[in-house]
Amino acid sequence: MSESPVPSIEHYENFPVASWLCPPRLRPPIAAIYHFARTADDIADEGHDSAMQRLSDLAAYRADLHAVSAGQATSTRWSQVFKPLAAQMKAFDLPLQPMDDLLSAFAQDVVKTRDGAAYADMAELLDYCSRSANPVGRLLLHLYGVNNKEAIAESDAICTALQLINFWQDLSVDIPRGRYYLPLAECAAYGISVTDPARQFPALQQSKEVTRLIAACVQGARAHMQAGAPLVHRIPGRAGWELRAVIQGGLRILDKIAAIDYATLTRRPTLGKADAPYILWRMLRM
Repeated sequence: MSESPVPSIEHYENFPVASWLCPPRLRPPIAAIYHFARTADDIADEGHDSAMQRLSDLAAYRADLHAVSAGQATSTRWSQVFKPLAAQMKAFDLPLQPMDDLLSAFAQDVVKTRDGAAYADMAELLDYCSRSANPVGRLLLHLYGVNNKEAIAESDAICTALQLINFWQDLSVDIPRGRYYLPLAECAAYGISVTDPARQFPALQQSKEVTRLIAACVQGARAHMQAGAPLVHRIPGRAGWELRAVIQGGLRILDKIAAIDYATLTRRPTLGKADAPYILWRMLRM
């Protein structure tokens, strides 16, 4: 799993469950959401089940989610997830749609990996981000009582940026696993012809054209992050500082990708202790 600051569907280790910056009253609902997402991630991605079995399990998991939302009894299969989630959905009036969207993204991961399929274009990839990443931000905004349109749009931009950063950071990890996030239309625009993703992506070399494509993708992720950055001034108290850290951590990863000349087909840049002073300085400047 990733060490990046990305709270995406594949990388929940950095979800702010136990952060000292998180207000104590919000830790139970955040933990309940985390365990809901983490368990669904494991259903979609861990073990040796067939794709058909994973999709069947995700459908059953979704049925339990909808039962919880309707105040009905669930199966006993994931009671350790849905019992606390039911309590927190009631206590904080958590919306169903973002969690439903997360499950649709998990199911899409199963299908894409099974079929060895790539995303047709950036629009399709951004649609995936809108369900794989943006719901986490929307749920956190809900818990903090921030619900204006500007804040939601900025949150979506940050979460999309974090998901994209994860993709461009993890190309050397994802491609061997059958996950192809470089969109085909953008590949073609940079002179990279891909007609058989399952065969051609694993053999992709860090050519001049590929380097230019990844550089453009990195710039796109940076633009999304910069568009969302004003949200730090709308989030109250310590949470605003945590968001500053998340944003600057993501931007630091982009800097590190650029520093290795975008060669993430073969290398995976990560954050270390030496990056902390730089991130803190950038947080203060925000």
